[in-house]
Amino acid sequence: MQATDVIARSKARSVMGRTKSPASQSPRAAKGVAAKPVEREIRAYIAIRDSLLEEVEKRITPGALERVARANEIVENFLQPARVPYEAQHLAEPDASVEQERCERVKARVAQLRV
Repeated sequence: MQATDVIARSKARSVMGRTKSPASQSPRAAKGVAAKPVEREIRAYIAIRDSLLEEVEKRITPGALERVARANEIVENFLQPARVPYEAQHLAEPDASVEQERCERVKARVAQLRV
């Protein structure tokens, strides 16, 4: 209910010419709003990948190895720098570099288990 009131007041002020709407504010403000759900989603994919890797460590099967490899590729894609207009949809650089290193280790471990 409060969010609706804030939006309604914001629209009323922008119509009167007093302020800009939240959508027209700086990209930095938009990043703060969009980053948290995106980070949670990326971390969920990382957790899925890690869970699949744990399963493979317990019981090695070609299908399980393939699932881990594909999940790792998905995580690697999410860690690439985002392009316009999606630059707010990525992990922070320090977190991304740590996860990229983990992706390399997972890739190496999958290669070892395939042999």
